[in-house]
Amino acid sequence: MTASLLLVHGAWHGSWCWRPLVEELGDDVRAHTVDLPSVGEDPAALGDLRADAAAVRDALARVDGPVVVLGHSYGGAVVTEAVAADSGVAHLVYLCAFQLDVGDSLLGSVGGQAPPWWEVGEHAIGVTDPAAVFYNGVPEELTRDAVARVGLQSRASVEQPLTGAAWRHVPSTYVVCEDDQAIPVFAQEAMSSRAGEVLRLPSGHSPFLSHPAELAALLRPVLDRAG
Repeated sequence: MTASLLLVHGAWHGSWCWRPLVEELGDDVRAHTVDLPSVGEDPAALGDLRADAAAVRDALARVDGPVVVLGHSYGGAVVTEAVAADSGVAHLVYLCAFQLDVGDSLLGSVGGQAPPWWEVGEHAIGVTDPAAVFYNGVPEELTRDAVARVGLQSRASVEQPLTGAAWRHVPSTYVVCEDDQAIPVFAQEAMSSRAGEVLRLPSGHSPFLSHPAELAALLRPVLDRAG
């Protein structure tokens, strides 16, 4: 039996970003998504890392059988915080994601200095040029649609330190995206040393939009093994 798949999006995004990948995986993969409360339009209403982790745990409670949890980008920090040893999760996938340790924060992991493409406000962070940072290699129409959906990300979510490290008790795979403009390859490779398996894709930061067939093909063996 193939394991179920829970997809956890990254900062500024939502479950909408997974549609091409879910369609490529087809009906034989039970794919589930979750919308993280740290993303939205109202800066004062955004959740933090803890709220995101709680949302993932709630989503997991509704999934039967063995499950693989995939975190993209910031979503990697969320699943690292959310997944406990007794959660029933069979495998973790970090897709060009922050595979951090206890005490780390996303902001701290990038040196404590906001990247130049962040627009940092009092409560939330925006993105100056999402098309260039997130969607290189993505078809033009999909890029336009995605840029229109990009939200704000709560500052608290990237400043809070992790209190758990799921990859210490759950097997993990890291997928390095070799043309990523958001997380440099050297940073991905450093974090991937914590994973039990490292795979690579010739894609930018959003392979679920630019390379959905290739990403689906990479995930199927992981799901089969975990099932």
